[in-house]
Amino acid sequence: MAFEIPDNLHPLCGPVVWLLGTWQGNGKGDYPTIEPYEYGQELVFQQDGRPFFHYFARSWVLDADGNKVREGAQETGFLRCLPEGQLEFVLCHNTGFTEIWYGLAAAGKLELHTAGVGYTETAKEVTAGHRLYGNVEGDLLYAYDMEAMGQELQPHLWARLQRV
Repeated sequence: MAFEIPDNLHPLCGPVVWLLGTWQGNGKGDYPTIEPYEYGQELVFQQDGRPFFHYFARSWVLDADGNKVREGAQETGFLRCLPEGQLEFVLCHNTGFTEIWYGLAAAGKLELHTAGVGYTETAKEVTAGHRLYGNVEGDLLYAYDMEAMGQELQPHLWARLQRV
């Protein structure tokens, strides 16, 4: 689905403009501390003319037939755009942790690494992450690797989303 570039888009947001809008689709999750699962997800990227996008994501766990079983994770934050495709990403999760990410956007791809993680007393211990987002045939594909709960950095989530 095509989209229009907003007239008020800040020039520093050019490398990530393709993310704007709402995306929905399905993905898979796995990690040594949990059972593998499938999920549905919605991502929303919004802008107001300043050099950042507001980001919101929500997910829901699916059964083997693709039916919603229960609500899943939510996260919100700001993707801050800097010169030469450099990025800062500030995220807050409903499960009680926050993250600071740094990365680069170029040629329809974003790659981000954590620079810091904070978590509440009741949250699981997440210590590092790596995120990769790509525009593949007009879809948004992403992968999230996580280091948490005493495990080394490894694949955790991956999905393919379509613009809605």
